[in-house]
Amino acid sequence: MQADVLVLGAGMVGVSAALALQSRGRNVVLVDRRPAAEETSYGNAGLIQREGVVPYGFPRDWRIILKSALNQTTQSNLHWGALPWIAPSLYRYWRYGTPDRIEATTQAAVPLVERSLDEHEALMMAADCEHLVRRTGYLKVFRDEALLAAELEIDKRVRRVWGVVSEAKTEAELRALEPSLQGRLAGGILLPQPWSVSDPSALGKAYARLFVDRGGSFLTADASTLERTADGWQVQRVEGAIQAKDAVVALGPWSGALLSRLGVRLPFFVKRGYHMHYRLAGNSAPARPLIDGDHGFLLSSMAHGIRLTTGAEFARHGAAPSPVQLGKVEPIARALFPLGERVDTAPWLGARPCLPDMLPMIGAVPGHRGLWIDSGHHHLGFTLGPVTGRLLAEMMTGEAPFTDPRPYRVDRFA
Repeated sequence: MQADVLVLGAGMVGVSAALALQSRGRNVVLVDRRPAAEETSYGNAGLIQREGVVPYGFPRDWRIILKSALNQTTQSNLHWGALPWIAPSLYRYWRYGTPDRIEATTQAAVPLVERSLDEHEALMMAADCEHLVRRTGYLKVFRDEALLAAELEIDKRVRRVWGVVSEAKTEAELRALEPSLQGRLAGGILLPQPWSVSDPSALGKAYARLFVDRGGSFLTADASTLERTADGWQVQRVEGAIQAKDAVVALGPWSGALLSRLGVRLPFFVKRGYHMHYRLAGNSAPARPLIDGDHGFLLSSMAHGIRLTTGAEFARHGAAPSPVQLGKVEPIARALFPLGERVDTAPWLGARPCLPDMLPMIGAVPGHRGLWIDSGHHHLGFTLGPVTGRLLAEMMTGEAPFTDPRPYRVDRFA
């Protein structure tokens, strides 16, 4: 089978890249070993984070670092046995956590984040799946007054410098917005710009159906069979090879391993995370996602129940699940919001593909003609998939890019 472009990976990033290339006249084959949006894009918070310009940097406060290293916080979990493999990545991540580097990352993220809603909306309308989206923003709630005050100071600067909209809320105002909130609260912050969806996987699948309805081919194949040919690239299927002049690596947390096999060493690492669904125990589901600012978890009303997501786990990709964070935050979440029994038989586990500067990698892979990458979106793959797909397609087809792509180049860590 012959095509113009092979897109490897059918998560939000890969499907969006396939659609963007297709809309520019390219014959695209999208391949994955599983159906669309059933890996990282399945189990996320379901946020399209229009406010998400400032990255999740490595903490600089040694008290926080020590607590995290000793697993004394709900917001992270470290596998000590994985340190021989992940310590170099954590060190690079720490190096990029300085204020000046965070500022540079934020500046580079703005052109992508500020277009995220527009790019998603265009696809939602075309795919007839706008019913999945809620334009309600999200609430960050606090019990600790000092943490709230510190967050309000950060938000004040983010509003002033980067134009992110946020609104401080008293405890009474929080309860007016979300009557089922429980326990004493110091207050919170409403972020009205982001959207959320009731089923992230369903949105990814709707985009994949749109790609197929427009004439694209979505085939089952193993991306690890990727190899160079005389004229381009190919992957193998039982039915025979799929060949194309260009190939796009959009494999999320598996991108680094594939490129490493081709001799391309990039500083990818993963942040793992868990979720669990619960039945509703109270009279009303949350009208918008709720983030616990003290403990770093999220609650959101989803098609399968109330989803509770955890913070980051630092472990080897592929290591056995260890949902200790879920066990820590579940009783705290129950004290915040009335949750019933668990719905899922086991916690879901996924991995976010990260790079030290918390920016995605978009563009041509040096030394490998016709090989491209669209990966490394860290916490924002669901948000940025359509906009980085557009940027990649513009670069691949010779169209003027809507923004300078150099901050996302592949060789920036060389």
